[in-house]
Amino acid sequence: MNYYNESKQNMTQSNPKIPDYASLPLCVDLDGTLIQTDSLWESCLRLISQQPFMLVLLPLWLVLGKAGFKQKVSQHIELAPASLPFNTSLLKYLTQQRLHNRHLVLVTAANKKIAEAIALHLNIFDEILASDETHNLSGKNKARVLVDKFGKKGFVYAGNENVDLNVWQHAAAAIVVNASEILTNKAKKITTIEKILPAEQKTSLKIILKAMRIHQWVKNTLIFTALILSHNWFNSSALQSIIFAFFSFSFAASSIYLFNDLIDLEADRKHQTKKNRPLAAGTLSIQWAVILIPILLVFSFLFAKQVNTDFIFILVVYLILTTVYSLFLKPIALLDVITLTSLYTIRIIAGAIAINVPLSYWLLAFSMFIFLSLALIKRFSELKNLVRQGETTSISRGYHVDDLPAISLFGICSGYISVLVMVLYTHDLQADTLYNQPNWLWFVAITVLYWISHMWLLAFRGQMNEDPVLFAIHDRNSYIVTFIIACSLYLAL
Repeated sequence: MNYYNESKQNMTQSNPKIPDYASLPLCVDLDGTLIQTDSLWESCLRLISQQPFMLVLLPLWLVLGKAGFKQKVSQHIELAPASLPFNTSLLKYLTQQRLHNRHLVLVTAANKKIAEAIALHLNIFDEILASDETHNLSGKNKARVLVDKFGKKGFVYAGNENVDLNVWQHAAAAIVVNASEILTNKAKKITTIEKILPAEQKTSLKIILKAMRIHQWVKNTLIFTALILSHNWFNSSALQSIIFAFFSFSFAASSIYLFNDLIDLEADRKHQTKKNRPLAAGTLSIQWAVILIPILLVFSFLFAKQVNTDFIFILVVYLILTTVYSLFLKPIALLDVITLTSLYTIRIIAGAIAINVPLSYWLLAFSMFIFLSLALIKRFSELKNLVRQGETTSISRGYHVDDLPAISLFGICSGYISVLVMVLYTHDLQADTLYNQPNWLWFVAITVLYWISHMWLLAFRGQMNEDPVLFAIHDRNSYIVTFIIACSLYLAL
């Protein structure tokens, strides 16, 4: 017995008392109600990610009014309904009503093209009422259209926002979805409540912190590299500056993570693990992310101001490069990993600038090669996952599974070159000025050689997390390697 027949049988056997309004058409809002996001924001972000230069036109389209703006955006994109985060509780309820042959209407302020695509995907709606190039079907406009079509108290309406009160006051009953207790009480005062479907997961501080990816802040400890290698550990002024620099980069990085998640929404929703990110899952709204990004940047620059002017400049360079990467460079094979490598190295440069110590070209060369190797491990692991899933190309990257041998070759060679740079540094005069026993640095080189080989071996076995830096945090061998390196550096002093 299939799902529909089984559902019909169960409902027939239960034979509950059916309210008078149960046979009335059920009109369902889209944004924030049927889907856990906003289709207009989704459309704009999809347009920006596919055609970044169209960002210039968006403000110009606003002069056309809301309806005209939505029409223009919808003309330039094809929204993928299958990737949208639907409200599973409401969808299940609508499916049950469909089994009762109830007339279902998708009524939304979204553009008609978007509404039709979603209705076609779900295949449960009998009718679609949506905005066109001249009429924005929201609030009082939506109420007027529904009253004209079904009569006052001639329909039931499912909504989620204060603007929906304009519709509920004319409806026979209301289905309140994802709404606050205050809005629910307002709805109760003006109409009968057919059903209340609370938010499946409310936005909370925990969700916001998850979206900010606080765990990724560990990457910004690279800023401490210059402090450690320059032996300024007990310089309170340098330590204070480096801590300010760390938090400045961390808040900036979180703002970029949110921006990346906005640009990569569709790709993340198709990813095995990234689909659980707050924005992709719909547990954090796009509007929340848009508000958080400038707030995080303000905190970033407040901390940067406590360091020095040169540090602010390198922070701006970092933000520009990450934005260019997100909009333009991410899909370009090899150029993407070189950019990521540069972003890691910029953190080390920023640390040196923060405490006013000269940059070591040996350190810069080492960091470029080691981080290029790690970035290639990440791409290698992503492609290994694609092979396991039976796919051939990455959704948002310029790689093919046939690139696996080349990527591993580039990555392993780059990792070993970083070790060679370390070995050559041990015999440089600069090392003699900083270390009394520079020969102990050989143990650092040997340990790094083991670690990079270990990471690549795990990647070939398919045991590597897609982000090797985060993987290292949970890897016992990485902690042992860190301990040996720390001991070697101490003995070299």
